[in-house]
Parts: sequence; C-alpha cells; structure tokens
Amino acid sequence: MLTVQKAELKHVEGICGVCTRGYWATYASAPKAYIQRIVDEFYNVERVSREVHNGEYWVALDGELVVGAGGGGMISEREGELYVLYVEPTRKYQGIGTLLLHAVTQELKELGAEMQWVSVAKGNQMAIPFYESHGFQFQQERKAYASLEDEDHVSLRYKRSI
Repeated sequence: MLTVQKAELKHVEGICGVCTRGYWATYASAPKAYIQRIVDEFYNVERVSREVHNGEYWVALDGELVVGAGGGGMISEREGELYVLYVEPTRKYQGIGTLLLHAVTQELKELGAEMQWVSVAKGNQMAIPFYESHGFQFQQERKAYASLEDEDHVSLRYKRSI
C-alpha cells in the first residue's frame, strides 16, 4: 500500500538511494563528473539526515520501502520552493510524484506560501511536462545551481499560484 508522510531518520538511506538513482536516470546525458558531484553533495547520509531532522523531506512508501522523496521550503514570506522531487525510476507514472508534490505544496500553503517555484534542468523531458501539467509556468533560464564557472548547465525556473 502506498502512503506519503513526513520523512523520519529511518528513511534516510532510502531517500539517498531514490534521489541518487533518480538523478542519474534523469540526467544520464550530462557529464558523469557533474552528476557524481551533485549526488555526492546533495544526497549523502549526513546532509539528508540533517534535512530530515529539520522536517524538510516527505517520502512515498510502498510498505516500508521508500519509492519517492520530495521536499521544499519557504524562500520569502509568500513564496515557497520545491527543492527536490524524485521517484524510483522503475515506479514512474504511478502517481507517486503527484502525491509528493501535493504533500509539499500543502505544507508550503500552511506556512503562508501563495506562489510556488521549481527549477528544472533545461531539456529534462521527464520533469517539464509533469510540472506544466500541474500548473507551473515557465519564467526564465538561469545557470544551474551548483554549476562550476566553466560549466554551462542551465535551469529553467517555473512558478505557479497555490
């Protein structure tokens, strides 16, 4: 049975695994060194443990197995951001991402958000149609977060009213 809940410390390894596999699957055409650097920085046990402890992650569970993870937070008094949303690559197109997006969005609304932002890698044809189908509208391009000076990775910024 699929459930969505706030992540607990017992879910950290599952979150790291889902996000790592999801990132590799999503950005397979990017340079391997770039992918590995991002995965090492964002989806390591120490960082994810801290973020779970701070209440920043939601998980989708199939029984006790983590099959998706998402999280977000406030970026201004009235704006929230979806920071991360990954579903186990073998479990895509089962509504898991939508359930996680809804959970994060409800939390942001309770915190006072009226607008929600998300960044998507340019060319990410898994995520772009998903976010657009949920009402996000393209706003601008910018250099991808965590890109080095000599890298040309581009993020697309989307937002929606919530």
